[in-house]
Order: sequence, then C-alpha cells, then structure tokens
Amino acid sequence: MSAKPAGSAPPSSAPGTEPQVGVWVLAVALSLAAAVSLGITRFSYGLLLPPMRTDLGWSYTLAGAMNTANAVGYLLGALSTPFLLRRTSPGALMVAGSLLASLFMAGSGFFSDATPLLLQRLLAGISSAWVFVTGGLLAARLVTHRPARSGLLLGIYYGGTGWGIVASALAVPWVLEQAVQRPHAWAWAWWALALVCVLACAVLAWVARRLAELDAPTPLSAPPATSPSISAAPSSANAELKRANPLPLARFAPALLAYLLFGVGYIGYMTFVIALLREQGSSSGAITVFYTLLGLAVVASSRIWSGWLDRFRNGQALARLNGLLGLAVFLPAMTTWWWAVLASGLLFGAVFLSVVASTTAWVRHNLPPAQWAAGISAFTIAFALGQIVGPTMVGWVADGPGGLVQGLWW
Repeated sequence: MSAKPAGSAPPSSAPGTEPQVGVWVLAVALSLAAAVSLGITRFSYGLLLPPMRTDLGWSYTLAGAMNTANAVGYLLGALSTPFLLRRTSPGALMVAGSLLASLFMAGSGFFSDATPLLLQRLLAGISSAWVFVTGGLLAARLVTHRPARSGLLLGIYYGGTGWGIVASALAVPWVLEQAVQRPHAWAWAWWALALVCVLACAVLAWVARRLAELDAPTPLSAPPATSPSISAAPSSANAELKRANPLPLARFAPALLAYLLFGVGYIGYMTFVIALLREQGSSSGAITVFYTLLGLAVVASSRIWSGWLDRFRNGQALARLNGLLGLAVFLPAMTTWWWAVLASGLLFGAVFLSVVASTTAWVRHNLPPAQWAAGISAFTIAFALGQIVGPTMVGWVADGPGGLVQGLWW
C-alpha cells in the first residue's frame, strides 16, 4: 500500500532510534501483557480445575464450560477492541484491561456457585482480550525502532504467555498446599494469581507511559493536525480495502477447518491435562515441573519454528505443527511413563503458539496486502469457535466411560 498504515511510528521515531529506556527492556516489560491475558487469566485455570471439581462436585462438562465461558468472553473482547480504540489509546486500554482482569480473577475466589463463576470467567475473557490485542499493537509499534530484529521483538511479546504459565505453575500448587486446611483452598490461589496480575499491571502502566513518550512527535516533526489518528486508517487505505476482491473462502476452507480443530484440541489439552496427571497419581512437585517446563518451552517457541514459517508458503507449516501437537496430546493418553508425559508438555509448549503464527504467515504468503486483515479475521473467528467448543466437548467426552484419557484421544 502506498498510504502510511495507521499506528505506524511518527517521524520523530525513525527505525533504529534509541529510546531513553532500551527497546529490549520495553519489549520484556510489554510481554507481561501476554503473561496476564493468556498465561495467567486463561491457562492457570487448568491447575485450579482439579481441586475446584473435587470440592464443588462438578462434572467434567461443567468444569470445561468454565473455559468455554472464558473463550466466549475473549471473542467478545476482541470484537469490541476496535470500537474502544476509537475512544482511547492502546496503552490506556491495556492497563484498564489488566486491572479488570485482576479484579475478575480475584472475584473467582469469592464464589462457589457455578453461575457467578461462569460470569467471572466470561468477564475475565473480555478484559484479557483487550490486554492481549492492545499489547500486540504496542509491540508492533515498538518493532519500528528495531526493524532488523522484528521477529525476535514480536517473539518476546508472544513468549510472555509462557512466563504467565510459569508464574501460575510456581504459585498455584504452593498456595494450595499452604491453604489445604482452609475451606475452599482453591480460592486463595485465585487471590494469589490476582495479586500477580496487579503487580504486572503496575509494570504495564510504566511501559505504556514510556511507549507514549517514545512515540510522541517532537515540535519539529509533528504531523499536521489533519493527519489520521491512531485508531483511524487513512482514507486511501480504506479505499484500497474496499476495492479488494472478496476473500477466496473455498481456497481457505481446509486451512480454516484445520485451525478450528486446532482451537478445539489445544484448549482441551490445556484445560484438562493437569486433571489427568492428578488422576494418574502425579505429585504436586511433578505437576509444577511439568507446567513450568511447558511454559518455558512457550517462551522459546518463537525461535524454533521460524524456518518453517518462512519456507512453506502453503499449508505445510500448519499441517506439520498440528501433527506435532497431536503427538503431544496422545502421549499422556497412551502412557503414564513420566518421561513421556514430560516430553508431551515440552513439545506442546514449544509448538502451540507457532500454529497461530503459521496462519498469519499463510495469509501473508497467499493473499495481497489489501486482504491480509480479512484473512487474519477469518482465521481468528475459526480459532475462537474452536476454543469455545473445545473445553465443554472434551469435558462431555471425559464424563463418559473412558474418562479423561478418552477426552484426550478425542
């Protein structure tokens, strides 16, 4: 496109400009947005599901519905983000979303009835989407200051999901052990996770302020008052998008179906794998090691599969990564051997975020720039539907005669 895209760096922030605070420090601090929105708000629930199900007498279907509610909220939050960004800055929405996510995480510790807990998970999903999407937007802006290292900088942001998983893995089992004599010991774990989110929010408020200063135009280079705002695309870009040909959905159909099924399977694993390990007799220490290593593998994942994403311009990257995930999910369903289970967590953590990246790469390789937004939106909707269906359906299967092993096979 000839028009300058919305949200690009102002003239005073030319690529390579050294900010007062180093780009790498800002990138690491910004990665806490991914840690809060996905690593803690969504994935910590897998650690809390076993004690909550035992204490409250839930079926696996109801336990899975909690993460279905979170996925529904995430979709609603993602859909509402563009509307909110027309009224506030990305940094302000990111901080507000992280504060609300902290509040709703804490709220989950004050209820034992399923209905308010489902509502808390829904609201946490909405606010976490605001955090993740705006954090990604700010990370994309930060890349303009180090364009030669764009892949690594974006990888640092998305790898923050792994840090949230690690924090949950270290905090939840310890808190459950300390509160074991108290009624509803799992409530204390929700409150501990909310405290972690609040601490992360303080860092995000700092990084949002620093990034606002970094992107602020200087008097000598300020754009004219009529230049487009951060939330509105230039009119020429809008015109080009309107002239773009319709999305070739028939071409997309196999990849969209694969991505929908990925959404079903990955969230089913992340929701129930800890419950399966508990059923198989794994100790709290073993589960901490398993989930911590899974989180660390997520942090490293962006560097592992980048070659596939660059090399394959068709669906091979998506297919191969889904195949590896299938193997990761099968391992704990086939055997209780500890090293195989540990390999499952490492492989799963090292792959699942790269599946998301593979769809973006597929769109960039196969569509003109004017259709990138539509292509990514189509994949996002398919993924969201899979995430919504997955936890409840896997839980429903697990309530049958085969138990959680049958759920993972499914």
